[in-house]
Amino acid sequence: MKKDGESTVEEVEAKKDAPPSSSPSEKASENAKASDATLAAAKAEHEKKDDEKKHDEKHEKKDHEKKDEKKDEKKDEKKDEKKEAAEAERDEKKEDGKKGAKEDDEKDEKAEAVEPKDVAAKEEEARVRRKERRAKAEAGKRHQNPPRRLLRPVYWALWFVLAPFALACILVWALTPPSGIDHGGVLGWIEGWVREQPVPVGIVTFTLFEMGLWAVRHRLPLSYHAHPPVRPDLPKSMRGPFDRARSLIEEAEAILERHKDAIKKELSAKEREKLRADLDALDEAMDREPFDEESFVDALVKADGEVDVRLGRWRKSEVREYAESIAVAIAVAMALRAFVVEAFKIPSGSMIPTLQVGDHIFVNKFTYGPAIPRTRTRLWSRMPPSRGDVIVFAYPEHPDQDFIKRVIAIPGDKLEARGGHPIINGWEVPSCYVGTYSYNETQEPSRHEGEIYVEFLEDEAYLTLYDRGSLQTDYQGPYYVNPGEVWVMGDNRNNSHDSRMWWGGRGGGVPFENIKGRALFVWLSVSDSIDRSRIFAPVMGRPPGHGPFGGPAPSMQQLVPAIDKCLRERPLLEKTRPPRGTGMIK
Repeated sequence: MKKDGESTVEEVEAKKDAPPSSSPSEKASENAKASDATLAAAKAEHEKKDDEKKHDEKHEKKDHEKKDEKKDEKKDEKKDEKKEAAEAERDEKKEDGKKGAKEDDEKDEKAEAVEPKDVAAKEEEARVRRKERRAKAEAGKRHQNPPRRLLRPVYWALWFVLAPFALACILVWALTPPSGIDHGGVLGWIEGWVREQPVPVGIVTFTLFEMGLWAVRHRLPLSYHAHPPVRPDLPKSMRGPFDRARSLIEEAEAILERHKDAIKKELSAKEREKLRADLDALDEAMDREPFDEESFVDALVKADGEVDVRLGRWRKSEVREYAESIAVAIAVAMALRAFVVEAFKIPSGSMIPTLQVGDHIFVNKFTYGPAIPRTRTRLWSRMPPSRGDVIVFAYPEHPDQDFIKRVIAIPGDKLEARGGHPIINGWEVPSCYVGTYSYNETQEPSRHEGEIYVEFLEDEAYLTLYDRGSLQTDYQGPYYVNPGEVWVMGDNRNNSHDSRMWWGGRGGGVPFENIKGRALFVWLSVSDSIDRSRIFAPVMGRPPGHGPFGGPAPSMQQLVPAIDKCLRERPLLEKTRPPRGTGMIK
């Protein structure tokens, strides 16, 4: 048993094993370490709590985001429901706002299980009501604006007849220089061509002015009375589609009217209803206030597609349109050839130096009045031709042959020739000597040579050639020109089969009904090669004739100064007109 003051064996052993007691400094160091460990533990604990707090906040945020997403989805669903409700309400208002025939059409459309015959009858009734409604609208407009029926023809006559005609006349007048004046260059060539061919130039300029006025037809004064009025709020870019929409509706209505029985057999009731609905939607989009471009284009595309699908077999196919265009082009070309312009080729040298062998020319058949084909009658007549005109005609002895010569004498004249120089009513046509000219005819290898003169007959000045190798009788005549005919001579006076030689040398004139037209210009010249200098050379005009692509031919170049001198010194116009004939008939 342990007593007070005594140590047990275990205590003695523990004391032996215990480390020796520390100093005060060591104790302080131990205390500091213990304090640091405590702080580190507390810090770790605090960080752990922060991490747990952030984790909890993150989960809470995700929960809030999910709740917000659900709220947004609910809002979107409500918006969609409101939008659908608004659209449904708007559609209902549109349907309720339709009047007259549209209300009846809607009632017809609501009946989904109607028999085809009933649908066809309702379609016919709707079409009749639509026509009546448009007729009433037009009648209302006429009642509000009575002068419209009078102003519409005034508009067409003013802007597409009188205006282009006046402008064409002014242009031709402005480009027609006084006789004997030549400005030279391109302007001089144009002025000479216009002076010699005023009718073709007038027709071309009239057509060009007409095309220009048509392009701005909606902007011309009084256009409201001729064309369906264009909406004031219609954008410029929509004018073409708007006109196309009008044409589409008119075309569809015409097809439905013309082929209604076939359409009833080929299309079902629903297809016809869909077609009618799309056409009505397009009509409504065109009249909507204010104009909605997007809905109009959408309605036009739908209606165009529906008409193409449902009525395509009755519409003009692309092949048919091309065929019709070609047929129209051929008809126009034939009409132009018969009444306005025809091409001819020069086969001989009887008109040298004015026309060369191988020249291809256009002839104006409109000048003296268009002739009715296969008859000897003209729609109107501007006979006789003027002295100096170069004309194409059917050779009186063989009407199947075409000749080209220059008119020298007209009805009532007495014609004589001395050395090839014409004498009209005892008056010798004035001329001016130019020089020597040589040429080759393709039919003959030998070269011809002769004297060139400038001859002045009324308003015309032209070159004549007197071939030395084909001398004729010094005096020929007298010849008397009968009514209804003209006498002609070739510019190659000694090498031309003309009025002086016909009918076995007795001479003869060209009847008016044989005359086909007046020569215009050379459009192509081919002998051994293409002569570019003669392309577009006027047949009648300031000599020597040449086109815009080059000067006179080399054989004529050396004679140009002498020709210019003769033209500068030309006689006064009073001295180039022959006295009146006695009217004696042969």
